[in-house]
Amino acid sequence: MFVLVSNSIAAAGSPTAAAAFLALGAPSLAHLSPLDIAVIAIYFVMVIWIGFYLKQKANTSEEFFMAGREMTAWIAGLSFVAANLGSLELMGWAGSAYQYGILAAHWYWVGAIPAMLFLGMVMMPFYYVCKTHSVPGYLKLRFGQGTSIVAAFSFAFMTVLMSGVNMFAMAEVMKVVLGWDMNFSIIVSSLAVAAYVALGGLRSAIFNEVLQFVLIWGGALLVPILGLIEAGGWNGLKAKIAHNIATGAIAPGDYTHLWRSMGHFADNPMGIHWTGIVFGLGFAISFGYWTTDFLVVQRVLAANSLRSARMAPVIGSFFKMAVPFIVILPGLLGLVVLQNSDGSLMKLVGENVVAANPGAGLHSYNEVLPLMLVRYCSPGLLGLGITALIAGFMSGMAGNVSAFSAVWTYDIYQPLINKKARDEHYVAVGRWATILGVVISIGAAYLVMNAKGIMDYVQALFSFFISPLLGAVLMGMFWKRATRAGGFWGLLIGTLTSISLWAWVKIDPSALRYVAISPDAKDMAENMYRALWSVSVTVIVVFVVSLFGKARPVAELNGLVYGATKLPAEEPVPFYKNEWFWTALAIVLFLALNIYFW
Repeated sequence: MFVLVSNSIAAAGSPTAAAAFLALGAPSLAHLSPLDIAVIAIYFVMVIWIGFYLKQKANTSEEFFMAGREMTAWIAGLSFVAANLGSLELMGWAGSAYQYGILAAHWYWVGAIPAMLFLGMVMMPFYYVCKTHSVPGYLKLRFGQGTSIVAAFSFAFMTVLMSGVNMFAMAEVMKVVLGWDMNFSIIVSSLAVAAYVALGGLRSAIFNEVLQFVLIWGGALLVPILGLIEAGGWNGLKAKIAHNIATGAIAPGDYTHLWRSMGHFADNPMGIHWTGIVFGLGFAISFGYWTTDFLVVQRVLAANSLRSARMAPVIGSFFKMAVPFIVILPGLLGLVVLQNSDGSLMKLVGENVVAANPGAGLHSYNEVLPLMLVRYCSPGLLGLGITALIAGFMSGMAGNVSAFSAVWTYDIYQPLINKKARDEHYVAVGRWATILGVVISIGAAYLVMNAKGIMDYVQALFSFFISPLLGAVLMGMFWKRATRAGGFWGLLIGTLTSISLWAWVKIDPSALRYVAISPDAKDMAENMYRALWSVSVTVIVVFVVSLFGKARPVAELNGLVYGATKLPAEEPVPFYKNEWFWTALAIVLFLALNIYFW
C-alpha cells in the first residue's frame, strides 16, 4: 500500500510539540510520530556517544588525524565510500537524475570505478609507504613547501564549501518533510558533527561513517523498491517516461540510456558529448577526486597494512556501483510518480527559481528524494528514512571537516605558524580547527541557496581545485624529471585557469561554446570540459617549466616516484584474498553495467 501525504493533509494534522516549536509556520509534507522522533533522537545520541567513547584513543596526532593506522580493509573501504555518501550522493544526484535521467549514473560508474581501482592498485603504495598525512603532504615531499601550501589552501577552502553543501541539504530535508526552520537544522547538524569529530578525530569519523553507511542502505532502499513496483518495473518506468515526453509533461530527451544519446551535445538532457564524459568526468574530475582528494584518501591511509590500503578502494568500488539503485532510481521515478494534491504531475524546478518565487509552493530538483520518501514511507518507517538522510549528510560533513582539520594543522599551521610545537599542541590545534571548519561551513551552506542545483555547485568546485591537483600529482608520481618549480607553477596556473574560464562564461555566456567546444553545450558540460582544460594546462606547465630546471637526484625520489621506488614485497595469499582478483572482478561488473544500460 503506497502512502502519499500531501501538503494539505499534513497541514490538517496535529503537529507534535517538538514540530510546533521548530516549524515557525513553514508548510510540511509530513509529521513524525513519537516512534519516528525516538529513532532520530537515538541516532544523534549514538554518534555523540561514539565521539566521547573514542576520545581516549585520540590523544596523539597519529591517533587523532590517522586513527592510529589500525583500520582493517573492510572498515577503511566502507568508510571510504561513506565519506562520499553525503548530500552529493543522496540529494544532489537524485535531483540530477530528475533533470538528466540515467546519465547521472555516469558519476558512479565511469566517473568513479576506474579511478578507485587505479588508486588502490597504483597510487596507494606511494601514499602509504611515504607515511604522508595528506595529499598536500605528498606534494611537499615531492615538490617542496610552496606547492604543498597552494594545494593545502585550495583543498581547505574546498572542504569547508563542500561541508556547507551537506549542511544545506540536511536543512532542506527538514524544511520539505517536516517544515522545520532551515537555520535551526543547520545549527543542530553542525553541533553534532563538531562534537564527535573534535572529540574522537578520524577514528570517530570512520566508525560513525560505517554506522551511517548501514543506516543509509537500510533507510533509503524502500523508496526505489516501492517506486519500481508502482511504476511496473524498469520496463514500465521507461514506458511511462516516454509517455510523459510525448505528452509534453517533461522535457524531451533520452532519460534511460547511458551512452546512446552521447553522440551530439543536443541529443541528451545534459547537453554533453561522450568526450566530456570520458575525458572530462572519467579522467579529469574522477581521477582528481578519488586519487588526490584527501577527504577520501585519508580513510585509506588509516588502514593497518599496505594490502588493506590497496583492498579498501577495491571493496568500496563494489558498493559504489550499487549506489545508483538507491540514488538515481528515485530521481527517475520522480518523473512519473510525484503528483500535486490535485493529481497532476509535479514539476520540479531549479533552486534559484524557488528562491525567486517565495510562497509559490514550488519544489526544487534537490527535493525529489525527500518528496519520494514522504510518498512511500508510512509513520514509523519515515523516522528511519529521515535518519538515513541525516546520516548521509552528517557523514559528508564529518568527512570534509576531519580532512580540513588534518590539512589545516599539518600543511598550513605547522609549516607556516608553529613548526616545533609538542605533539599535544597539534592535537589541540586539530580540535580547534574542527570547530573553525564547522563555523565556516555554516556560512558556505547559505551560498548553495544561490545555485541552480547542488551538483552544479559541487562540480564547479571540483573543476577549480581537484583537477589541477591531479595534474600535479600525476606528473610528480610518474615523471622523475618534474622539478619543484614545475610542480608549483603547474598547480597554481592550472587552478587559476579553471577559475578564469568559469568567470569568463559568467561574464559572457556565449563563451560557453569555446569552453565546452559546442554552442549546444549546457552547464554540466561546461564543468567537464573546464576540468579537462585545467588538468591539461597543469600538465603542460609542469612539463615546460621542468625542462628549464634541474631535476632532483633519483636517490631523493625513493618512495615518491615510480621507477625510483622499491615497493615492499607482499606475502602470497589465496586468490580470494588477492586484491588483483577482486580488481578484475570489479572491472567485469563495471563493463557489464555499462553494456546493459547502454
